[in-house]
Amino acid sequence: MDFDSEISDRKARHFEICVDPANYSVESRVGRFDELGFVHRALPELDSRTVDTSLSFLGHRIALPLLISCMTGGSRSGGRLNLALAAAAQSARIPVGTGSIRILFREPELFDQFHVKPVAPDVPVIANLGAVQLREIGPDRVIEMLRRLEVQALAVHLNAGQELFQPGGDRDFRGLGEAVARFCEASPLPVIVKETGFGIAPADVESLLGSGVAYVDLAAAGGTNWVLVESYRLPEEEFAVAREFADWGFPTALLLLALSRRREASAPGGEAKRASPDARIIASGGLRTGLDVAKAIALGASLAGMALPFARAVHEAGTEAALRLIARVESSLRTAMTLTGCADLSALRARPLRIEPALSAAADELLRAEDARP
Repeated sequence: MDFDSEISDRKARHFEICVDPANYSVESRVGRFDELGFVHRALPELDSRTVDTSLSFLGHRIALPLLISCMTGGSRSGGRLNLALAAAAQSARIPVGTGSIRILFREPELFDQFHVKPVAPDVPVIANLGAVQLREIGPDRVIEMLRRLEVQALAVHLNAGQELFQPGGDRDFRGLGEAVARFCEASPLPVIVKETGFGIAPADVESLLGSGVAYVDLAAAGGTNWVLVESYRLPEEEFAVAREFADWGFPTALLLLALSRRREASAPGGEAKRASPDARIIASGGLRTGLDVAKAIALGASLAGMALPFARAVHEAGTEAALRLIARVESSLRTAMTLTGCADLSALRARPLRIEPALSAAADELLRAEDARP
């Protein structure tokens, strides 16, 4: 198997950078979840053993509102990561995404690295492809590849920030919204659109959902910043420019709060719509604990995603480390639900949150800016 292609080498280097926090700083500083808090219930009136954290997602009943997000593939390390994470997802009964399948259209011999469905037959598996590649490859070839991979959805990633700092990266981002809409019309599978560390503004979220996208994954600031990842592959002068974008983008908690307020404002009679099951939002970007997941769900997310913590866990100690991470998230989520008197996720979505004034003001400011934009 030939791993000497430019894409394979780049993917391998990305993985090395991401799993080595001692030498590489790749995370944005803040997702602002620390500015949110729950109202404690001293009398929760429920048995913690009966708390139900399950939900339906992509035709499956999953155990937790947690997605192992798309990370990498196309190199030996990336292939092992995909398979290890798929095994963890199957064991924990949660969905999993693969790295970008772009390389398969150039090097189809790497198919087994991305064909993880045999390892995770009972949970949703999500393939991943860049929006630029979706525009260039065309629906038919992509749909055929998805059929062969036996996946349950395609995540289309928007990564203009990363590409602009990637040597030889894409520079033409015209027509991507139209390409996504055309693919949604043609695809027999649901489409998820995700960012890669900078978030998607409320107006763009609404536009994507209106074009036929099944879910929008915010993939906002607070977690892996792919401009920072790429910066370590650049000459000194370009490295300095990339570091200027260390805090670029929207923090995840800010976007969730702004989206919840947008839904409330648009509801008939001003009725709260935060708990609506049709929000179709996946919250990712800087979530690190079960309490972060609980806060994201309380702000209306359908489920939450994590990528970097899982990549680092598998790199350090394999699938068992990923399962330990999932167990910690579940324990924390169940504890938060018990201490707020929430027997299930619907109840959690209806629970009020304490919101720090600075975050509240920032959400209102973002919505005003959105309303004013041409």
